[in-house]
Amino acid sequence: LVLQCEWEVCTYVASKMEEFCEHVAQHLQQHVPGEHRDEMDPLVSIRPLWPECGFCSPESSADLIRHVYFHCYHTKLKQWGLRALQNQSDVSHCQLDFQSRNIIPEIQENFLCLWEYCERSFDNPEWFYRHVEDHSFCSEYKAAGKENHVVLCGWKDCDCTFKGRCKLREHLRSHTQEKVVACPTCGGMFANNTKFFDHIRRQTALDQQRFQCSHCSKRFATERLLRDHMRNHVNHYKCPLCDMTCPLPSSLRNHIRFRHSEERPFKCDYCDYSCKNLIDLRKHLDTHSKEPAYRCEFEACSFTARSLCSIKLHYRKVHEGDSEPRYKCHVCDKCFTRGNNLTVHLRKKHQFKWPSGHPRFRYKEHEDGYMRLQLVRYESVELTEQLL
Repeated sequence: LVLQCEWEVCTYVASKMEEFCEHVAQHLQQHVPGEHRDEMDPLVSIRPLWPECGFCSPESSADLIRHVYFHCYHTKLKQWGLRALQNQSDVSHCQLDFQSRNIIPEIQENFLCLWEYCERSFDNPEWFYRHVEDHSFCSEYKAAGKENHVVLCGWKDCDCTFKGRCKLREHLRSHTQEKVVACPTCGGMFANNTKFFDHIRRQTALDQQRFQCSHCSKRFATERLLRDHMRNHVNHYKCPLCDMTCPLPSSLRNHIRFRHSEERPFKCDYCDYSCKNLIDLRKHLDTHSKEPAYRCEFEACSFTARSLCSIKLHYRKVHEGDSEPRYKCHVCDKCFTRGNNLTVHLRKKHQFKWPSGHPRFRYKEHEDGYMRLQLVRYESVELTEQLL
C-alpha cells in the first residue's frame, strides 16, 4: 500500500497500516499534549488538519483523535479502490469532484465491540475492525441437526448462524458498518467492490448506457442498475402520521424526523441555535465566522461566500451562464430556468396537484438534458410504525 500522510504539510508515506497509524499518532501527541486529552478549547483546531476535510472545532481531543484515525483508515480504503480499478480493465475512473475525496462521516463516539462478554472500545477503526474479525476466527461451531454444524454470531441481540466463518465475517459488517473500499477520486466508501464499480458505471457515457427506464427514460450501463433505479418509481412506505409516501424506509425515517419530530439534537456552542442534522449546524457555524469560508476558484474572480451553496450558485450564474432553460413542461413543452417557475406553471396552467402529504413536485433529468416532472407510481403501501 502507498499510505500518504496529509497532515498539513507532511509528506510521509507508509506501506503498512501499523506504521501509518504510529506516524499519525506522533502528530496527534504534538497537537494535543497528554495532560489536555480530556478537554479541549474549541478554538484549538479552528481549521481542518487534513486537506479538503472541513472538520474543525471538535468538542474534545477524543473527537479529534477519533476523526484523524478515521482519515488513516479512509486512506487505506482509497488505496484498495485504486488497486481494484487497476485490476478491472472494463471500468473507467470516477468523474466526480476531487475536492470531496477527504470528506468522512462524523464519528461521535468510540467504536464499541458488542460481542458477548467483550465490550472493548476503540478510537481507531482499523484496530476495531481487526478485533471484531478475530471474534469470527475464534467462534466455535455448534451442532445443528445430526450432521450439520454452524457457527454462531455472538453480537448482542443477534441469533444468526452461518455455515462457515467467512460468511460470519461478512455478516459482522452489518453490525459494525465496516466499509472495505473507497473511491480514490471522490472518497465515497462502499461495503464491497460490486457497489464501488456500480458507483463508477453510473457515470458511464450516455452512448454506452443501453438499458432505459420506461417511466422517466433515464439510461443505465447495466440491467441491475436499471432494476435498482426502478424501485424509486414505486412508493411502498406510507407515513403513519400523515399521507406522505416514500420509496425507502430511510426516506420515511427522514420524513418523520423532519416533519413530525421536535427533537433538535445538534446544538451550537456559541449561541442557543439547535437543529435536526449536522449539515444545518455546519451552515449555521459559518455565521459565527468573520472570514468567508469559500472563495471562487475562477481566475480573476474575487467573489467570496460563507457557504458552498452560494459559491456554486455564483459559479453557475456568472461563469457558466445559468440562463439556459433546463426545466421543461411535459404537457406543453414550455421551458423555464428554475424548477420553482415550472411548479407554478404546472399548478396554474395545467391544474396539477402534488400527492397528499408531499410538499412539492419532484423533477428528474431526461436523456435530452431537460428536467421534467418525476412520475411516481404508488402501490402496496405498508404502515411501518416500527421505523418510529
